Amino acid sequence: MEITTYASPSAPNISESDSSMASSTRPVKIIHLQHPDTESSSSSFSGSYPSGLFSRWTLKLRRLTWPQWIGLFLPCYRWINTYRWREYFQIDLMAGITVGIMLVPQAMSYAKLAGLEPIYGLYSGFVPLFVYAIFGSSRQLAVGPVALVSLLVSNVLSEISDSSDELYTELAILLALMVGILECIMGLLRLGWLLRFISHSVISGFTTASAIVIALSQAKYFLGYDIVRSSKIVPLIKSIIAGADGFSWPPFLMGSIILAILLVMKHLGKSRKYLRFLRVAGPLTGVVLGTTFVKIFHPSSITLVGDIPQGLPKFSIPKGFGYVTSLIPTAFLITGVAILESVGIAKALAAKNGYELDSNQELFGLGVSNIMGAFFSAYPTTGSFSRSAVNHESGAKTGLSGIVTGIIMGCALLFLTPLFEYIPQCALAAIVVSAVMGLVDYNEAIFLWRVDKKDFLLWTITCITTLFLGIEIGVLIGVGVSLAFVIYESANPHIAVLGRLPGTTVYRNIQQYPEAYTYNGIVIVRIDAPIYFANTSYMKDRLREYEVDVDRSTSRGPEVERIYFVIIEMAPVTYIDSSAVQALKELHQEYKLRDIQIAISNPNREVLLTLSRSGIVELIGKEWYFVRVHDAVQVCLQHVQSLKQTSKTPDPSPEDKKLSLFQRLLKQRGEDLSITDLESGNQTSLTSKDTDPQLEPLLSRKS
Repeated sequence: MEITTYASPSAPNISESDSSMASSTRPVKIIHLQHPDTESSSSSFSGSYPSGLFSRWTLKLRRLTWPQWIGLFLPCYRWINTYRWREYFQIDLMAGITVGIMLVPQAMSYAKLAGLEPIYGLYSGFVPLFVYAIFGSSRQLAVGPVALVSLLVSNVLSEISDSSDELYTELAILLALMVGILECIMGLLRLGWLLRFISHSVISGFTTASAIVIALSQAKYFLGYDIVRSSKIVPLIKSIIAGADGFSWPPFLMGSIILAILLVMKHLGKSRKYLRFLRVAGPLTGVVLGTTFVKIFHPSSITLVGDIPQGLPKFSIPKGFGYVTSLIPTAFLITGVAILESVGIAKALAAKNGYELDSNQELFGLGVSNIMGAFFSAYPTTGSFSRSAVNHESGAKTGLSGIVTGIIMGCALLFLTPLFEYIPQCALAAIVVSAVMGLVDYNEAIFLWRVDKKDFLLWTITCITTLFLGIEIGVLIGVGVSLAFVIYESANPHIAVLGRLPGTTVYRNIQQYPEAYTYNGIVIVRIDAPIYFANTSYMKDRLREYEVDVDRSTSRGPEVERIYFVIIEMAPVTYIDSSAVQALKELHQEYKLRDIQIAISNPNREVLLTLSRSGIVELIGKEWYFVRVHDAVQVCLQHVQSLKQTSKTPDPSPEDKKLSLFQRLLKQRGEDLSITDLESGNQTSLTSKDTDPQLEPLLSRKS
């Protein structure tokens, strides 16, 4: 089926009009557009729809070569196959050692935060690193224990069992297995896109509140007395105040001094490139200073880490499967944190280092590392922002740096655990506090306040609810409010009235461009969203408003008293559903009773196909579909002029009364103005009985 358009009279290289119009009209260009055949397109669409979700992925798989297939299942093959030993090995070696030195004290600190013995932090920083180096697609991401996941583990397990019980440790390991399975399933089914609905404001507010809770939970190691274990700020503060009588000066002074040293070293390492090593050496320095002080002075009031088993973790099957149901919500939450943090960091690092990264494959790699780690006594792990940044700044080129870090952890487990016995608990607490202080994202709150008050409100709601109601409830409320904003924006899309920019054939929002002018009797509306069941009512209400509330101060063209044409620009409309089709039908009937004609401009192929199958094209009329807004305006201007002249003519004959308003207009077009005169508002008439060459329809009447 052939489709042509009402073309702009300003287009060059086109045929001339007939001699009676040559003196007053400009050349016209006809633009041809292929219109999809309703039957053939419908059948092909219905046949391909079930596989449409995976069509691009399956096509990509068919094009893979054997080396690419190996790289798909073992991403490490990609960098192993192209590894430059002389150029990369020394860099990867130094980066791996650097991150390993940072990870050893951090792993023990985060294990204490999770309510576990320090050895389980070391276990979590051992096997998962080797597995991720094989199955992970990021070459710079540093996986292992992190503060936020440790807090989530502690929060859920403390409600089930006491941290001193063996069941507590078994459930932490089982949680790693569950998180790994969820990550693998989401990676294989390519479901990572689901978490795109969680706003960055929600994540920032959540991590800020979590950082405050983590810091307060470490206060017991500074103050020298126990406080309640909770993820809510009020019980923590009450417990700190209630136990003030048990305050001890030695751990407070030692912890504060070590924390100050860590913060100074971190600041110097970030602000001065030649002191970058200080940022990495901070945790190790704190541990060494604390251990040295204890070995020399033997203070009885400072609690120590105590005995740590020596040797590598042994293979064991996770236990406690009877508690799976109660762990499922936390497993989903940890999986969400892993996707949002780890995959985001991995993508950023991949972009900086010039290679591609598949987020779903990355999620699968994280899942396998957690599953394998669970069989070697590890609790849930994910990518660390701080260690990944250090790894990248150290120049790491491939996953070999992660293997080197794993070897460092193995050496620590084999040879150094006797030395860890004398590490002060307040030193490990200082490492945790210094790490989470960077998560307090107040700069983001200030930025959101300046840029978008709605996102600032979302940040505030998530942060406050997480602080006062707990982590799970805070996240649920934040995500719920975020989705509510998405639904509201979708149900109330932006709809703009368009006007013509002077000296052009471009039509833009008259609110954004005050110099743009409109035409009497015509309203041009652009809908900036897909049209579906949730926003059809809003769309109809706005169109009715625009019909009544028209600013005539900048209008041009023939003087008429009311609106006769509504032009709907549909270029931004990517999709319409059956509710939208029904709404257009109702709108057409409503306008028809008031002698108002709808014109459709620039619908895309899928939208045009839906309109054709539903009968909207025939209902509105094929002659009222256009490629451009300007083409529609030209035609409507001539009709408006005909309407004005019709109002001055005697009453129509009985035969003419049987015709609709626009059929009478087509019959009485002998005295139309030229397009140029109408657009400029010139009232000089022009006589022509020939068909205007600009009246080539978008939709052919042939079927």
